[in-house]
Parts: sequence; structure tokens; C-alpha cells
Amino acid sequence: MKQQFVVLREAEDVRTFRVLDALPRRIGSRANLFRTRGPIDVSVTELSDREWRKLLSDRNVTAAAPVMPMKLIEPVKRGVETDPGGGGRTSDSWGIAAVKADLVGDDAGEGVVVAVLDTGIDRGHPAFRCVQITGRNFTAGEIDAFDDDDGHGTHCAGTIFGRDVGGRRIGIARGVTQAVIGKVVGPGGGSSAQIVEAVQWAISEGAHVISMSLGIDFPAYIKRLRKLDVPEPRAYSMGLSAYRENLRLFDRLAALVAVSGSPTLLIAAAGNESQRDGNPPFELDVAPPAAADGFVSVAALERSPSGLRAASFSNSGAEVAAPGVDILSAVPGGGLALMSGTSMATPHVAGVAALWAENLASKNRLRASYFRTSVVGSATLEGIAKASGSDEVGAGIVQAPI
Repeated sequence: MKQQFVVLREAEDVRTFRVLDALPRRIGSRANLFRTRGPIDVSVTELSDREWRKLLSDRNVTAAAPVMPMKLIEPVKRGVETDPGGGGRTSDSWGIAAVKADLVGDDAGEGVVVAVLDTGIDRGHPAFRCVQITGRNFTAGEIDAFDDDDGHGTHCAGTIFGRDVGGRRIGIARGVTQAVIGKVVGPGGGSSAQIVEAVQWAISEGAHVISMSLGIDFPAYIKRLRKLDVPEPRAYSMGLSAYRENLRLFDRLAALVAVSGSPTLLIAAAGNESQRDGNPPFELDVAPPAAADGFVSVAALERSPSGLRAASFSNSGAEVAAPGVDILSAVPGGGLALMSGTSMATPHVAGVAALWAENLASKNRLRASYFRTSVVGSATLEGIAKASGSDEVGAGIVQAPI
């Protein structure tokens, strides 16, 4: 039986980039402070198990994994759309203050390129005025990246770099003027191959921050195999193997980005499958791609009388946390709405990362290692409920550079 595999190779010029990184740099134009590179060579091919194992012995191949279906990390709650003028349901945009983004200037994030790999964007929304948006559709059967039927991608983008709408602030890094939007999930879902291809594309477009709120759809993969008359035990064995190899794929994808010297941070949602308040309560672990080494995984926080705590739905084992309950942001059509989920927490971290990218670039220190350390290292337990464990909130809530 043959399957489609996504194959990852290191681009030939990465070694040249490493040599160049060892040379002294001069402070040049502002654009040079934000340089990025394309470190990844991605292809999709159909292989048998034997052909796949032979391919893995090729020293030029970094990873090869069966293409698995991916799905949007759906919000656990979507609020009623509000009147941008404030006449409908209101919100105090509490997440912006919680990450200290209310203390930065209106142009904070200038020069940074942000990528959102999601359901697309409504680029005509007033929240994205003055933002130059490059889009590409990676899904089948859709028009383009500017067709966001779901609204999820528009909401996430609004939290990262949205301008004020009707006098109400929604965005963390309002100085961002360049955005890269990859539509990677449509009504038919998405795939791990599309995600890897979109990451490659986003880096080639100069992205410094790549935000994604999606995860592997393991049940859909098993269902696909069963439809091909694969016996159930064999289907689950293949599924576990594919899951493992896709985790390795994302591990090595992040490693390639890091060793290339590209100052790009990969940020992903932890997932919303836990039920901490259930009967009985249970927690699920972070799933790929957020679980991969090199990705910054994000848990969702909610407010409580004792302080900020992990939202009841937020998966365990994330690296950092951010506000993720009742988050006000843009939705297609020009309005605003409240949503809750780790998908809402992730763009808070992406927005803070954009602020750190600008901060580091201004000091000529925007390097991959400094970038990641600065964002993750900004996390604090201040304001977090004392009973919270590291498995629930990671290192704590990320903070803007002030």
C-alpha cells in the first residue's frame, strides 16, 4: 500500500548562511536588521513503506512522514458579534493589559513581518487598514487566503496586529505593517504537508513570527485507512507510527529553522480538549505541532478570584501561557466578537513576540536564539493563581518588552 509522504530536506544554501553568520556584521538599513532566509526544501511524494524506509537512509533527507489530516483548534466558545462602536456586548480587552502591551507605543512592532497560518483573513476589515497583506491558499477547493468563511483566522490576526476598531483596542502589536496569511484549513480540513509547505512559504516571505492554531486529526487518519479496507489493528499501528513520524517532522522543521539562522519563531496552540472541571476531570497533553521541540506551545488563561489560572479546556504541558477566554477581536464583515480557546491565547504570544522582535532588532540582536529566549524568558508567574502548576501554565504569562 502506498501513501503520500511529506519529505523535508535542508536547503543547499543553509551551510553558506551558517558561514556568513560567523562573520562580523555591520549595522545597516532597518531592513537588514530583520533579515530572514529560506532554510527548507519540502516535497510531497507517494511511497510504499519499503520506499519510505529507504528514503530515510538518504543523508540529505531530514525527515519523511505520512501526510496526516490536520484540523482547526476550534474555539470552545464564540460570543455574539458586537457593534464596533460599543453598542453591543462589551469587553475590556483584558488580555492586552495582562501581557503589558498597553504600555507600548502605537507603532510597536514596526518592521516585523507576522505570519498567520489559519482559515484565511478578511483583509477588508478596518482592523487591518494600513497593513500590507500577502496571502496564499494551501487548501483544495477554496478561492484564496482572503476568503475566511470560518472567521477564526481573522480573529487571530486581529489580536496580533489589529488596529483599533470603533475606538476599541484589539491588537497587541499595532505597528506591524506587513502580514503573511496562509490559508491552511478549509471546510475539508488541512494536512501536515500543507502546514510544512506553508511554514516554508512564510519564511520565504520574510516572516519573523509564525502563529498557528491547529493540530493533527488522528481519528480522521484512522477513518481514512479503514475506508481503504485496512484491518483495524493495522490501521491503529499505522496511525501511531504516522503520529510519531509527524512529531519528528515538526521537531526537525523547527530545528532547520533554528540552525539556518533565520530569526523566526514558531508558535502553536496547545489544544482545547481538556475538561478540568469535568466529572470526572481530565487533562490531555499538548499535541503536534505544538508538542514539537522548537515550537513555543501556548496554554490559555482565564480570570478567577484567586488570579489568572489555566482555562478549564486548556491542554497540559505548554511552554508558556496567555489570555484565552472572552477575547475580543475582529471577525469577517467588519465587526468584533468574543472567542475563547488556546487559539485565542496563541496570537497574544505571537503579538508579544512581534514586540520582542522589534526590540531586539533595534539593538542589532535579532538572532534565533536570543529571540526565543527573550519571548519565553519574559514569562512570569506574577498574577497567576498560586495553586497553578507548571504543567498548567508553563513558565507563566508572556510579557511585552517595556
